[in-house]
Amino acid sequence: MHRLESKSPGLYLAMISVHGLIRGHNLELGRDADTGGQTQYVVELARSLGSRPEVDRIDLFTRRVMDPVVSADYSNPVEDFGEGARIIRVNAGPQEYIRKEEIWDHLDSFADNILKYFRKQDRIPDLIHSHYADAGYVGGRIASRLGVHLIHTGHSLGRVKRRRLLATGMKRDQIESRYHITRRIEAEEDTLATAQLVVTSTSSEIDEQYGLYDHHRPEQMSVIPPGTDLNRFLPPKGDEMQSPMWRELARFLNEPEKPMILALSRPDERKNIATLIKAYGESNDLQQLANLVIVAGNRDDIRDMDDGSQDVLTGILLLIDRYDLYGKVAYPKHHQSSDVPLLYRLAAVSKGVFINPALTEPFGLTLIEAAASGLPLVATEDGGPQDIIGLCHNGELIDPLDRKAMSDALLRVLGDRDTWPQLARNGIEGVHAHYSWRAHSESYLKAIRPLIEQAEVSPRAPLSYRPMLYHDRAVFSDLDQTLLGDPDALAQFIHLLRSNRQCVTFGIATGRRLDAALTIMKRYGIPTPDVLITSVGTEIHYAPQLTADLAWPQHIDHLWTPRIIRRVLADLPGLKLQPKSEQSRYKISYYIDPKKAPQLNEIDSLLHQADQTVNIFLSFGQFLDIIPVRASKGFALRYFSDQWDIPLENILVAGGSGTDEDMIRGNTLGVVVANRHHEELSQLTDNDNIYFAEHSYAGGILEAVERYDFFRKCRASESLSKLGDHGEGRAG
Repeated sequence: MHRLESKSPGLYLAMISVHGLIRGHNLELGRDADTGGQTQYVVELARSLGSRPEVDRIDLFTRRVMDPVVSADYSNPVEDFGEGARIIRVNAGPQEYIRKEEIWDHLDSFADNILKYFRKQDRIPDLIHSHYADAGYVGGRIASRLGVHLIHTGHSLGRVKRRRLLATGMKRDQIESRYHITRRIEAEEDTLATAQLVVTSTSSEIDEQYGLYDHHRPEQMSVIPPGTDLNRFLPPKGDEMQSPMWRELARFLNEPEKPMILALSRPDERKNIATLIKAYGESNDLQQLANLVIVAGNRDDIRDMDDGSQDVLTGILLLIDRYDLYGKVAYPKHHQSSDVPLLYRLAAVSKGVFINPALTEPFGLTLIEAAASGLPLVATEDGGPQDIIGLCHNGELIDPLDRKAMSDALLRVLGDRDTWPQLARNGIEGVHAHYSWRAHSESYLKAIRPLIEQAEVSPRAPLSYRPMLYHDRAVFSDLDQTLLGDPDALAQFIHLLRSNRQCVTFGIATGRRLDAALTIMKRYGIPTPDVLITSVGTEIHYAPQLTADLAWPQHIDHLWTPRIIRRVLADLPGLKLQPKSEQSRYKISYYIDPKKAPQLNEIDSLLHQADQTVNIFLSFGQFLDIIPVRASKGFALRYFSDQWDIPLENILVAGGSGTDEDMIRGNTLGVVVANRHHEELSQLTDNDNIYFAEHSYAGGILEAVERYDFFRKCRASESLSKLGDHGEGRAG
């Protein structure tokens, strides 16, 4: 179909956002899972683009809803909401408001009705911009029919969501039934193959999230960060010290006039608040110079919160007590969303700093808000903060697990009274230049102009789906004395993994805590694994955002009473509790002197006499770990196998210490690396499924890969080769 000549020199852009409740005023953000950030983004983008002189017209297409349970606004076929911007509501499926997961069967009707709308117009759009997977499906069909360009923004991705759902304990059939995840991922793959441009918020999003897809084409992706409301987030006005929020913070502090180190986040382990408190508590210079303000959600009673939030907030209070930080740290119980801009301005008035110490940060909206408010930044070197500080030049990036580096960076920003005003100005100017809606729309138009100037739409890339949405096999390894020890072999192992990511899940199973495991992996250049089993199998996290498995701790909590265990073992000879940093909610760790301590079966018997049923592990001849009876590396691995539907026979497991034994035993393909032959696993030599390698460390794992012909048997690889060479697949 040939494109019609425009009757106006300005652009005509069509945007599609199918689900949720969209109107040009009083957005019902947070009403449900479908009325969140995407809703606000598409409305603000359309309004911002509509005000540009280069744009003649913006039509935002969404589903029409006629339902008494929602406002009549959503039934209006057309709504003008800005200069040249309109919402066009299209009939599709039932009249009532339904979840986005229930819309899939009606998307073809939605697309046909949009095409019918265009046939009645005097012009067709210069391009179509789809938002989310459902709109991608619709946009691809319309763009192909009209012969116009398609650009796409995913907002969230099905492969990432699937990992998060698995982390809640949901089974595959439940995920399919409720979320139609296969259909969504197929639509995303199709859209990525069709779109001429994919708009993302950060460069890390391109690699870490879109990198999970077969049609990952970085050269057709552009980072255009969303805009920020600069009427809400702005430098101090001068009246901040008169506010109730100031009085709320001041009641915690002996010297409230000191500069403020502000941390604002959910009470989530990944936000890494504990490391921030440790860094502050271990630096007398920082305590003398500044107060620490931690705003971590809202609470009435910590005991009424979910387990994860309870753990984080209880840990905050215990650390404040450990370092005796009373009068130096404020931790208010409540704040409203309207208080957030004020908190930034209060910190700016004090000549303070905003810190985001998160372990992983895909975007970093709070950093942009703080910068717009005149606050210098210290932030994790992961993800979005790299882009933000790189563009704004208003702070420092840090290793979030290095307490000394964190406190040093805070001291540098706070301690130089000449540099602080420049950093504050840089942030304000940088946000206006790169993160305002005006800047966003300018970058957007710059990115799409080459597409519009093309005479023809680029041919559609050939589709080559995997025969499965889920990986065919997995490799798991312990860290210390198994994967680590031979740098050359480790480099070969990492290369082999990356070359076979189309069908293999990579996992680490370690006795280390999450933060310690991340630190050592970073030191040795090990890529973030898809699955992290830590603390001897008591914790499970999933990439790309280190999502904690929420179902696993509920499962292993059975019969677990750590207070009684510590009491029973308190006076035993040869046992000494390891430092608090090595303890966790579901792991009690001791140093053990085998010459003085009772045998493991005697320790187990003592605990049984006290009605305690647990798992006990000895590793490296000197570490004793006691964990719940339902927990271990082996149990966690089998839980993963069930959840991800990867047969144990397709999982290669490498280890060498006592904590690895039940992970290697059974139907897995086990390997004991040569440097561990004579240690705790030496009694397994007669097991046919356990290979005792001739090489040490990662070299032994490579040897086992060859012996088991592990990657050659990968069904995904074979199926992809039959489909033809359409580019390397990626992990899903």
